[in-house]
Amino acid sequence: MSIIDSKIPEGPVAEKWTNYKAHQRLVNPKNKLKLDVIVVGTGLAGASAAASLGEMGFNVYNFCIQDSPRRAHSIAAQGGINAAKNYQNDGDSVYRLFYDTVKGGDYRAREANVYRLAEVSNDIIDQCVAQGVPFAREYGGLLDNRSFGGAQVSRTFYAKGQTGQQLLLGAYSSLNRQIQLGKVKSYNRYEMHDVVLIDGRARGIIAKNLVTGKFERFAAHAVVIATGGYGNAYFLSTNAMACNCSAAVACYRKGAWFANPAYVQIHPTCIPVKGGGNQSKLTLMSESLRNDGRIWVPKSLETAQKLQKGEIKGSQVPEEDRDYYLERRYPAFGNLVPRDVASRAAKERCDKGFGVNDSGQAVFLDFSDAINRLGKDVVAQRYGNLFDMYEEITDVSPYEEPMMIYPAIHYTMGGIWVDYELQTSVKGLFAIGECNFSDHGANRLGASALMQGLADGYFVLPYTIQNYLSDQITVPRFSTDAPEFAEAEKKCVEAHKALLNIKGKRSVDSIHKELGNIMWDNVGMARTKASLEEALVKMKALRKEFETNLFVPGELEGMNIELDKAFRLKDFITMGELVAYDALNRNESCGGHFREEYQTEEGEAKRDDENYFYVACWDYAGDDNAAPTLIKEPLEYEAIKVQTRNYKA
Repeated sequence: MSIIDSKIPEGPVAEKWTNYKAHQRLVNPKNKLKLDVIVVGTGLAGASAAASLGEMGFNVYNFCIQDSPRRAHSIAAQGGINAAKNYQNDGDSVYRLFYDTVKGGDYRAREANVYRLAEVSNDIIDQCVAQGVPFAREYGGLLDNRSFGGAQVSRTFYAKGQTGQQLLLGAYSSLNRQIQLGKVKSYNRYEMHDVVLIDGRARGIIAKNLVTGKFERFAAHAVVIATGGYGNAYFLSTNAMACNCSAAVACYRKGAWFANPAYVQIHPTCIPVKGGGNQSKLTLMSESLRNDGRIWVPKSLETAQKLQKGEIKGSQVPEEDRDYYLERRYPAFGNLVPRDVASRAAKERCDKGFGVNDSGQAVFLDFSDAINRLGKDVVAQRYGNLFDMYEEITDVSPYEEPMMIYPAIHYTMGGIWVDYELQTSVKGLFAIGECNFSDHGANRLGASALMQGLADGYFVLPYTIQNYLSDQITVPRFSTDAPEFAEAEKKCVEAHKALLNIKGKRSVDSIHKELGNIMWDNVGMARTKASLEEALVKMKALRKEFETNLFVPGELEGMNIELDKAFRLKDFITMGELVAYDALNRNESCGGHFREEYQTEEGEAKRDDENYFYVACWDYAGDDNAAPTLIKEPLEYEAIKVQTRNYKA
């Protein structure tokens, strides 16, 4: 049995990070010139980490799957970023942000990591303002902010257009500066395929040049992965199609534990599926819409059926026949309950037949009250870009008719296990941003993803990685001619040749869609022991279908998009099984993990703190077909009393 050392510092939770920084080992400026660091990914976490490490003096190799770091997926974040600035003087504080985040995660996060996140959140806002990020401002000149799900205060800062895009531009400007100075070398259109271990430490990667098709070797003293989550295992998600989990799965196969994979977030504010199974991406609407939009379905099944048949429009449903079910069930938070609560409530209403679109899988998000109260101009100023996008996609104006929304896969709280220093169970291998597991627990509050990505990259990793690198100065640079590199590259080439040689009849997308259906139907918003066991049987059969009947056109060398997709799909199947194993093991409901057998009389998640108050770490068994081994990291709470979540009062 492995013993887990999460390296949580001693002392009160509010002092841990300060004490850690006071006693950490440092690397002097001249010695930093001798040390190389690989950073894989250029989203908010990867770009900020690469820029920060370059500015500190390290030699950084930064890898981007797209043609430019500017196209990293973080730009799709429309909503905002949290910080405890308390400009409105409405009672916010670092402790309150910490408490709301832990509570929102249904008490399944590490206290120490979350408090650190809340603590550095204010620094992030200052950093981004200094970079010129155009945050919205109120009349007095102070930064404006909003409330988001799971909070009763206004702490979410937002920028014109898409907040993630603006924050990435800030990080990208810092990154470009370091590229210009030669401290960061950027490799665009490269995809990491394996991590190379020498004497048990991460010393480099094998990356594929997606333009030439060639595999290349890169060595460094440490490797940082910042490659996002695994939401696209569901095929239909809010993620860009290039988002994948292959880098994380490669680390998992090399000994990095995968933690809490069952914690998958369903976002309540997405445009419902249209056109059967032809979609490849679901459009995410900002959670900020829930500040002024009211969510409802008809009270009567008769009215719902008329809406489903297109006989009437939402605006024609009289007020007395509208069920504002979130306001009814959660009077204290109303439409601002956390994402997992809002998503399950929508599913429950639709499952009972009250859905409002032709498939019965949608609820209304209505702005008529806000327009009458504030005026159309004010609403347009707040949400105009989102309204325009919705109308462009659906041909329905939210000013005239209520929006239709339905939950969709969005973010993954599980990921590669890391300790307090963001180091995985493999020495020298670090994971930051969405691809690690630690800061959100079983559910993520809105606007916390951008907060975590930038916190890890700007303010946590630059400190913690020095603790590791401080004694690596005497280690000479590694040659990529080492046998470990040659072996890893050979395996990558052979794996790709094997995919080309299957020569079956199924396209990559057809198998991926089948996987997505299995995941959504059996491992989605609501799971049961039976559905999860069925999912594992189906996914093992699908893996066999993949291995025997896949067709990949083209050659090994040169650009081959279908081959790249096939490589990722193989890992998505492994990831899907891992989610199911974890969900099957956790006989409780918490946050984004909802087992129907474990719920209260009112249909809320029913935790089992006595038996499941731990981080579930999964160790690779050496074969994709073998069940992984469970290792438990007990959670210890000192600052917060663990209790049943309550958003009603």
